[in-house]
Amino acid sequence: MAVLVDPAREYPHVPYAVKCWCHMAVDGDFEELHAFAARLGIPRHRFQGDHYDLPPWVRERAVALGAREVSTGELLQRMAGPRGDRARRRRAAARP
Repeated sequence: MAVLVDPAREYPHVPYAVKCWCHMAVDGDFEELHAFAARLGIPRHRFQGDHYDLPPWVRERAVALGAREVSTGELLQRMAGPRGDRARRRRAAARP
């Protein structure tokens, strides 16, 4: 199992002070993801059902602690939870 982070992206339209972040997900058990988030100092209430959002400076720490850098597409294909399940179904349906 691996903790995964995708590249940070700008979200200029959001009404938040931080407008750049990435997603941190796991391809296995969510408890692994929660434990990793706790090591980064991220409270559990920041969990968004299948991932955590990380600003760039926290992403750097996550990678230093062993999170694997992957593309957003790969993160979606591998992540646990309903969003990952949907991405895998779409990919399978698109194959001839």
